[in-house]
Amino acid sequence: MAKRTWSLRNARSRFGAVVDTALRGEPQWVTRRGKRVGVVLSAEAYERLQRLEQAQAPSLAQCLLELPQDDQTFDRLSLRAGETGL
Repeated sequence: MAKRTWSLRNARSRFGAVVDTALRGEPQWVTRRGKRVGVVLSAEAYERLQRLEQAQAPSLAQCLLELPQDDQTFDRLSLRAGETGL
């Protein structure tokens, strides 16, 4: 998949072409002063990336299972109702 790079100035003046190319499945890099600052993607490609990111996020159960599980004791704070201990 070819990725084209556009200066911000050119991307602005040729925005229709940038979007049309992105719609064909070719991400379009945008640069400012020679540095990459953005990418134009089709909505479909963006939504696919969002779904992938969400699918890879750990569930609450996974996070809880990753907590250390040892038999070490710890000091408990004795607080009265309304105290924060801070």
